[in-house]
Amino acid sequence: MKRGLPLLVALGAVAAVLVPYLALGGSSYEPAAVADPCAARDWRDPDGLSEVLEQIVLSALDGAACELGVSREELVLAVRSEDALAEFADERGISRTDAEEAVADGLTRAVDDAEEAGALPSLLGGLVRRAVESVPVWLLLDALDRLEDLGALLP
Repeated sequence: MKRGLPLLVALGAVAAVLVPYLALGGSSYEPAAVADPCAARDWRDPDGLSEVLEQIVLSALDGAACELGVSREELVLAVRSEDALAEFADERGISRTDAEEAVADGLTRAVDDAEEAGALPSLLGGLVRRAVESVPVWLLLDALDRLEDLGALLP
């Protein structure tokens, strides 16, 4: 019986994991659906610069993704570099300029929404708008991400 004990213990361990997994619906797992970027989302009450910037970036990407007819996740991957954006535009039969303008329009709208909600000071909103007009979108989003990281360090 001592020789078969490790096998019985292993089978018991497998059963201890497998039975609850199946009982809780593990055999029918489906990943969550990708959120519709065109669905209206309420402006949360952000707490600090970091959360305000995060919400602006997500809102901007939602707006641009809706305009372009893609998911926000696809657009996030597209704006990581100039080459990625060019490839994204080619795959969808649009110009890179149209893709950049969609993201820029989304950023402008998101900044407007943040100011209207009282979450972003007008001075900062104006600076972001000027940057949208003169900085490539992938660099601007990277800069906002870095500001978000910096905002997390502030009290």
